[in-house]
Amino acid sequence: MNRPLVVFGEDWGSHPSSTQHVVRHLADNHDVLWINSMGLRRPRFSLRDAKRLWQKITRPRLASSASPGHAPFNVMEPYNLPLPGHPLARWSNSHLLAQRIRRQCSKLRLSRPILWTSLPTAVDLVSRLNEHAVVYYCGDDFSALDGVDHAPVAKLERELAERADLIVAASDVLASRFDPAKTQVLHHGVDLTLFRRRAPRPDDLPADKPAAGFYGSIANWVDVHLIADIARIAPHWQFCLIGEVKTDISPLKSLPNVRFLGPKPHHQLPAYLQHWQAAILPFVDNAQIQACNPLKLREYLASGTPVITTPFPAMRQYASLIQVASTPIQWLAALNVCAQDNPAARLARQYSVRSDSWQARSQQVQAWLNQLG
Repeated sequence: MNRPLVVFGEDWGSHPSSTQHVVRHLADNHDVLWINSMGLRRPRFSLRDAKRLWQKITRPRLASSASPGHAPFNVMEPYNLPLPGHPLARWSNSHLLAQRIRRQCSKLRLSRPILWTSLPTAVDLVSRLNEHAVVYYCGDDFSALDGVDHAPVAKLERELAERADLIVAASDVLASRFDPAKTQVLHHGVDLTLFRRRAPRPDDLPADKPAAGFYGSIANWVDVHLIADIARIAPHWQFCLIGEVKTDISPLKSLPNVRFLGPKPHHQLPAYLQHWQAAILPFVDNAQIQACNPLKLREYLASGTPVITTPFPAMRQYASLIQVASTPIQWLAALNVCAQDNPAARLARQYSVRSDSWQARSQQVQAWLNQLG
């Protein structure tokens, strides 16, 4: 067994992230203690934030389950003050949480762990856990990410990047911000078995028109105005949006061919994706999207479903296999191409990600961890 891992990530069991996929595989060779989200912004007086706070308060302090959808290792709630820029809160959070983690590591016999963090807010735990090494996994541009206190989190990230022994970035754009001597690029992987397996058509998926679909957070990086314009000039298509709504969707509400299907568990997504005639990525052109490497792009490709996307750097390597469109007229033309898809094109898309499994990605990470000694 290799050195244990203490992992700071988002809440385990939320929509699977790249960190969750990688660490689930690393757990085959490492003992793992996962610390749920420490927060990246001050809470707001909103129903959504109140519900999230209640869930964290009522969740067990330490839980472990090997059943599907649960962590095959111990998961801890941090119970920290969500004030990333406040000096007193930073000191209190790091002091109290470090004590709890050290006690838990002692109880679980996790000696000299590798500290892996996907959140800059964990920087104050560095050097407090008797860690062997520090890994920063950078999956997003926190300076542009919606729902983040940008200035204090950017400062924390700079501190973390300076103190990390290894930085793993999810895209070339993100990697370019860090010291190349200790930075590696790890593009997102895909669960090939899940997304290639054929599934029956879901009952709530409209069947009267060809369907173009998107899944993920419907937030400010999704171009709802573009979707509305496309839907108006393509009334013969049904547009299906799966995910939690986190932005103003009023431009879409009156359109009869736009359907909101709500959030779905990750394991159910292939059933929708495989029965769409087009899988879409209608993103706003902003700094966050320019730096992103969306998991769903490779999931779309693994399913074989035709893909249409707005342009951004991470999609360029697949440009010959997908439709790239910016204007509504270009999107209409791309939809027409997708409607004429053929088995050979479907196989080509699946073949393009044949080496991109999460298991393969995790093996690469394991090699980098081994180099830390």
